Amino acid sequence: MPELQFLIFVVIILALIFDFINGFHDTANAIATSVSTRALQPNHAIILAATLNFVGAMVSTGVAKTIGAGIVSSPALIDEKTIIAALIGAITWNLLTWYIGLPSSSSHALIGGLIGAVFISAGINGLNWRGIATIFVALVASPAIAFLTGIIIMNIIFRAFEKFSPHFLNDKFRRMQILSASAIAFSNGSNDAQKSMGIITLALFSGGFIAEFEVPTFVKVLCAASMALGTATGGWRIIKTVGGKIFKLEPPSGFAADLNSSFVVFGATLLNLPVSTTHVVSGSIMGVGTAKRVNAVRWGTAKQMVKAWGITIPITAAIGALTFGIIDAIF
Repeated sequence: MPELQFLIFVVIILALIFDFINGFHDTANAIATSVSTRALQPNHAIILAATLNFVGAMVSTGVAKTIGAGIVSSPALIDEKTIIAALIGAITWNLLTWYIGLPSSSSHALIGGLIGAVFISAGINGLNWRGIATIFVALVASPAIAFLTGIIIMNIIFRAFEKFSPHFLNDKFRRMQILSASAIAFSNGSNDAQKSMGIITLALFSGGFIAEFEVPTFVKVLCAASMALGTATGGWRIIKTVGGKIFKLEPPSGFAADLNSSFVVFGATLLNLPVSTTHVVSGSIMGVGTAKRVNAVRWGTAKQMVKAWGITIPITAAIGALTFGIIDAIF
């Protein structure tokens, strides 16, 4: 029992570290557009994002249940060592991609780490392949949907405001970006913070600390606070990539990208589906850029990002599997 309690404690600490890193890793998603168009000062944008990340994280636990119960076929087949290995895989990848300034998915990293660790510890039957397929479809479809709806929303704005001068539009939409930045920050919190909630709840349930798979209130508060704190530290390397290297944003396009992203992410939250805010925001920016002019999008940067998305799950799965082997040999 002392060893079990120690491992549960390690799981909670690592999950909160993951949430903290997720916060500063994904801060760019919520504020990059408003900072790049100068709608908000960086410090003000970070405070806004951190506050609404926390509020959003407290609204639902559906995504947490999908993460905790949708990847593993049965909690009885795994233990705390498996979850620790998964978290180490995700944290390692998040720190690496943050360091080089590459927008990557914390969601993909966590799911990949969990798949690799469970596969090594419990075998192929330990994985819920139907649940994994559902999650995978949501992760892949969401940026594509954001791309298409970004084109639609930007075209609507073009048609509705075509008679107004660029100066007038920039001034008005710069103010409206405060609302759209708030919306994406809230949506980001509503989806991303639940992933750590699901991991901690899975560990508590598999260890017999809770009788049913329901996210305890203290877990919700800890994860929400950890993500908000991480958000407050900023993620300037990624902000630079998202805010300016995909497409040169102006206030109308920044507003369209944020509003569109918030709809897609919060829609996924309502459906209890985990999605990558990083992917959705990047897809939205590509969409609004394409609506203006196809060659206005820096497709070379976009291509590099897509490659990073594609390798995230395999790499984190490998790290998770290797880490489990090391932990299992120690304990």
